[in-house]
Amino acid sequence: MNRILVAHGTRKASGVALIGDIAERVSVALAAPVDIAFVDVLGPTPADVLRTMPDRPAVLVPAFLSRGYHVRADIPEHVAASGHPDVTVAPALGPDPQLVRVLADRLVESGWCPDDSVILAAAGTSDPGALRDLHTTATSLSAVTGARVDLAFAATGLPRIGDAVASVRRRGARRVVVASYLLSEGLFQDRLRASGADIVTDPLGTHPGLVRLITSRFRRARVPVAA
Repeated sequence: MNRILVAHGTRKASGVALIGDIAERVSVALAAPVDIAFVDVLGPTPADVLRTMPDRPAVLVPAFLSRGYHVRADIPEHVAASGHPDVTVAPALGPDPQLVRVLADRLVESGWCPDDSVILAAAGTSDPGALRDLHTTATSLSAVTGARVDLAFAATGLPRIGDAVASVRRRGARRVVVASYLLSEGLFQDRLRASGADIVTDPLGTHPGLVRLITSRFRRARVPVAA
């Protein structure tokens, strides 16, 4: 079976290296090779990688934290363009209880306290399905923290993270903690750190819970039987 982890893409070498590191850890867990591809900014694209592969079944796991345009449109278009006859695309990584546990771990690592106000910060999207996914994750995280968790964005969508931090402070928050719902360091994580929050958690990165979730996506993907 061919296995491809598909990420967005970034100009930061550290972000590209992170995807490679995640793929390597998943490969070890599966005891099988995992290739990587990107849908934007740099290559190889999913179509590029699929064209180099034999016609045996292939599974693509989107390294996206919610469904959105890249998962709904970009990846299927790359699959179609590749001409590969037997490809299964797994669901986006979120919403998923495993990701909420990763977020909770990052909060604890950061020094979060139960009386802190928490904002879940995502890259952003204009896709209605992705927005529902993000709100679902914020609601699930609030069940863990025991208090309201607001949702804000580093790029597309409102409120932007700086405005959300200011709004929460106006409500009388003692400390504001931003829970980063990003995979890696980069421009968006820099924006979270510049938001004025007291604490900003690290990105999800290579957290073992994220690696387990991606591994599970590969293992559970249903590969269509060739006609």
